[in-house]
Amino acid sequence: MKKQRILLVTRNLPPLVGGMERLNWHMADELSKYAEVKVVGPTGAAAVKPENVQVLESPLKPLMLFMLIALCKAFWTAMCFKPNVIIAGSGLTVPLVWLVSRLTGAKAVVYLHGFDITAAHWVYQKIWVPFFRRMDCVIVNSTPTKILALNAGVLEKDISIVHPGVTLPLTAQPLNAIQSFKKKYNLEHKKILLSVGRLTTRKGLKEFVENSLAYIVQQEPDVVLVVVGESPMNSLGAGLQTREEILEAAKTNQIENHILFLGVITDNKQLATIYEAADIHVFPVRYIPDDPEGFGMVAVEAAAHGTPTVAFATGGIVDAVAQGVSGYLVEKNNYSQLSKQVITLLATPLPKENIQDFARQFEWSRFGQGIVQQIER
Repeated sequence: MKKQRILLVTRNLPPLVGGMERLNWHMADELSKYAEVKVVGPTGAAAVKPENVQVLESPLKPLMLFMLIALCKAFWTAMCFKPNVIIAGSGLTVPLVWLVSRLTGAKAVVYLHGFDITAAHWVYQKIWVPFFRRMDCVIVNSTPTKILALNAGVLEKDISIVHPGVTLPLTAQPLNAIQSFKKKYNLEHKKILLSVGRLTTRKGLKEFVENSLAYIVQQEPDVVLVVVGESPMNSLGAGLQTREEILEAAKTNQIENHILFLGVITDNKQLATIYEAADIHVFPVRYIPDDPEGFGMVAVEAAAHGTPTVAFATGGIVDAVAQGVSGYLVEKNNYSQLSKQVITLLATPLPKENIQDFARQFEWSRFGQGIVQQIER
């Protein structure tokens, strides 16, 4: 694939924060090892792009301005660059990619994440979703997302699953770094539950605090919930939860001293230290039919550092957690079962080496190879 030229068109790239953004960054990076890659993305993306990738920026807001300028830049780039393949990094940019690919003769590919299939806005469902069926290749992030694509009318022969990836740590974090982190935040001799991700309605952190954390604290008084993440201000379609709302839920249950907010952390070493300091990664994603969790990248990230996940068995999380190996899945929205499983796992930890073995199958190089195979298919 050395001579291939690939154009990726997406709004979901850093400096925006989230799983879709990380995935598209790594997609561009991995594809650049096999082909010449150019990206049409949001303002600010060029400053944090992969080394061997060229980025053309479009204004992030308003959305229609991004779409218009991204279309113009994608068409101009395609005319000059003559890509063999044009990829939509999510369902949002599918109409742009389809149009430019048809005008230039390139292969049209989309990577779908879940919510970009089910987004409930009638205009999106009426205009955007039918374009999925016109793409030459549809790649999805999990088995449940494949089912959503089939329900949207995409033919099974056109769909392939390529799970998102993870960066595997070369070594464990130094013990003194973990001890320093715990000392800094008064977490010494505490049992740490960790939540990593955007504070949205789907992620369900407020409901976890209301319905599970109080019971867990009753059984394990030394438990502290450490929260890494903030409400996403530039996200499309996601209902938000705020730090204040979550803290109010904690105060109502008199457990405000058992929750610690660290905000967004982008430093990989610092985040690795936090993962390895934690006893359990909790992932209480709610079952919301029109707002599915496409995969659950943070569960695999936690596993890469030997930290098990306890989560509801909803959406693509069922592909991201190996039952009894990298963590435990419980019945969706069953907070009593979730609480009991957390307490059980605190008492009887899973072997770290087994957890990390599970994560190895998701390393980013394998993700890149999977995307390449589907493009060449």
